Amino acid sequence: MDAMTQAIQLTVTLALVTTGILMLVGTPIAWWLARSKAWWKEILGAVVTLPLVLPPTVLGFYLLIAFGPNSPLGQAATAVFGQALPFSFEGLVVASVIYSLPFAVQPLRNAFEAIGDRPLEVAATLRASPLDRFVTVAIPLARGGFLTGAVLSFAHTVGEFGVVLMIGGSIPGETKVLSIAIYDYVETLQWGKAHILAGGMVVFSFLVILTVGLAGKRLDWRRGPG
Repeated sequence: MDAMTQAIQLTVTLALVTTGILMLVGTPIAWWLARSKAWWKEILGAVVTLPLVLPPTVLGFYLLIAFGPNSPLGQAATAVFGQALPFSFEGLVVASVIYSLPFAVQPLRNAFEAIGDRPLEVAATLRASPLDRFVTVAIPLARGGFLTGAVLSFAHTVGEFGVVLMIGGSIPGETKVLSIAIYDYVETLQWGKAHILAGGMVVFSFLVILTVGLAGKRLDWRRGPG
């Protein structure tokens, strides 16, 4: 397997794993943010959204420190994963989940908030439990948020650079994803290979934007007026 194919496969694997984890982790967070009346929920919301405005290298730097071999988190992670997180695929997954969290949570939160109270109240009058209301009412009505969150999370993970470089470096087959491969090709003046990967990223980004836009319109059409 050549280095370019290896970088593509590693990137897709990282994006799929990260997106799956984000959907599992982000859904309850988004639901709580959308439904809670706690005064401090916006503080948690700001923490979740922080990666949107925080420079990736800053986030990567502090993750590198937090998961270093001498830190409590680093030692706990080593016990769980059997190795230190920095400069490993597992480290990339953890960093990617943290960095892409707002891209999963925000669309889901918006979708849950758009449902309103009425559908859930009607389900409650039919003696549906809170879990039943969430599974049979909230999730179907928020399907647009799930689609948008999943697509944006996947795309954002594919395009990561700063966080990946700080926490993962450039280890072929382990942490050398597409964005790092492009950087390395440019550094070594391999313009042809850089063009191929960069051009593919442009096409991919366009398709992501088009998919989200068309999916949103399709869901609006199905929902109908009002």
